[in-house]
Amino acid sequence: MINGQIRDKEVRLIGEDGEQLGIMSSKEAMKLAQEAELDLVKIAPKAQPPVCKIIDYGKYRYELARKEKEAKKKQKTVEIKEIRMSPNIDTNDLNTKVNNARKFLTKGNKVKITLRFRGREMAHVQQSRHILDDFAKLLEDVATVEKEAKLEGRNMSMILTERR
Repeated sequence: MINGQIRDKEVRLIGEDGEQLGIMSSKEAMKLAQEAELDLVKIAPKAQPPVCKIIDYGKYRYELARKEKEAKKKQKTVEIKEIRMSPNIDTNDLNTKVNNARKFLTKGNKVKITLRFRGREMAHVQQSRHILDDFAKLLEDVATVEKEAKLEGRNMSMILTERR
């Protein structure tokens, strides 16, 4: 809230250079802000009495936006890359998929390995679990299993993350 939007009877006022000006009526605080040709901004509305500060509101908004942008820069988004296979995958194809997963993991992404069962392949679900276990074993040096292999409908999937 700024200027005329502040309806409290009393506010704790902080001056433009950060010094405490004490508790006063909001009208007096507004008058002081107008004399300084700045805005009266409510910073802590839940405090007793609410804390207001005399600052340039445009500059204040700009600073907040800049801090938010800086915080966003520092945060890292982790994507989940998916690798799909069928239960009758050949060893060379498996090695290719392992190399792709290794690339994804070294870039800092998580990898979801999905084994898709179609038609009669559903009868041999338990025998196909070893494919996912072998996949995890081949990537042991760079990855750890975050979520164990689990059957969900016609897909069996596991999630690997980069080893720290």
